[in-house]
Amino acid sequence: MPNIKLAIIGLGYVGLPLAVEFGKKRPVMGFDINAKRINELKAGRDHTLETEPEELRAAKFLSFTDQPEELRACNVFIVTVPTPIDEHKRPDLTPLIKASETIGKVLKPGDIVIYESTVYPGATEEDCIPVLEKHSGLKFNRDFFAGYSPERINPGDKAHRVTTIMKVTSGSTAEIAEVVDQLYREIITAGTHKAPTIRVAEAAKVIENTQRDLNIALINELAMIFNKMGIDTEAVLKAAGTKWNFLPFRPGLVGGHCIGVDPYYLTHKAQEIGYHPEIILAGRRLNDGMGAYVVAQLVKAMTKKCIQINGARVLVLGLAFKENCPDLRNTRLVDVVKELQEYNCQVDVFDPWVSAEEAFEEYGIRPVAELEQGVYDSIVLGVAHHQFASMGAAGIHALGKAEHILYDLKYVLSANETDLRL
Repeated sequence: MPNIKLAIIGLGYVGLPLAVEFGKKRPVMGFDINAKRINELKAGRDHTLETEPEELRAAKFLSFTDQPEELRACNVFIVTVPTPIDEHKRPDLTPLIKASETIGKVLKPGDIVIYESTVYPGATEEDCIPVLEKHSGLKFNRDFFAGYSPERINPGDKAHRVTTIMKVTSGSTAEIAEVVDQLYREIITAGTHKAPTIRVAEAAKVIENTQRDLNIALINELAMIFNKMGIDTEAVLKAAGTKWNFLPFRPGLVGGHCIGVDPYYLTHKAQEIGYHPEIILAGRRLNDGMGAYVVAQLVKAMTKKCIQINGARVLVLGLAFKENCPDLRNTRLVDVVKELQEYNCQVDVFDPWVSAEEAFEEYGIRPVAELEQGVYDSIVLGVAHHQFASMGAAGIHALGKAEHILYDLKYVLSANETDLRL
């Protein structure tokens, strides 16, 4: 496919790794509306840490721009912008619609627009295509075409990379589906799966994370039950895990750009067509309430040790939504911080991975730059960063006062080294 002139729209956790891999093979224009991000990438740096400087240098055919007009030179566009939810848990398609408007203004006959952003089934053809038609004056499936290939990026995971994860592809016609599939086969060593329609590909993506969300909700509920019974949840899961088909999920806070968000896209569409989902939303309610549950457990343990709650100094170790990763998107440790502040606790947050500027911009939280010894009434070990694991139980306990509570949310420590675990 030598005639393809490729553009990647959105250069975040999804778009940049994709642009880099294609940029090793063919000319690629990486576009983002954030000029600061473009300048950073032109200088060979990626603050998300998903792409190393040597990987950026290896993408010899990759260029960067924040100028929409430069996209006119391209004829295949891959959209990798975020699809968040708003404060009412409703899908926010604003970034997707804005990206479609930008592409629509430069769209030409014969062009293909491929979406990777997670959406509900039907969003590509019902929400995005009309925007492309409006701003281009072209007719869908006559003048231009579309595809959908859901992203499967796992931030911070250096083993499962964009090229080593099987890719689902689809197109608006049989011929375009083949073009899209062959394009991705250029870089995806794990192979591709060509879905029969765009809507099937959209549905496949949204249920991947809905399934994970429900499985984690089940384990979270089991942890609540076992905690009331005085049974160590991890010990139970290890025992049950000896059966070959037991799924290895663990309890915890469910954040990030996918698992805590995607189910709301599916339930929104279900309600729109007149079906009121029960199990999916029940799992979401339970997982959304885990921050409050954690703090309630912590306060109860502090009370039993006669540690005064009002004015207590509490340290939260970690703010990123997962270990060894600077990604702050939809981190649910924010719920723990806010809930503790409701009890009038003085909360310090420490995370060597995250940007202090981004933490303040997103959540109004100013992480501390250094750890103090012997000053905290309680410590919440919220993320399994390797720096925290290397401190060991003694190093973490040393941050607390003579009488304190240590709550390990991530099973970093063994049961006898901590006061509380999920």
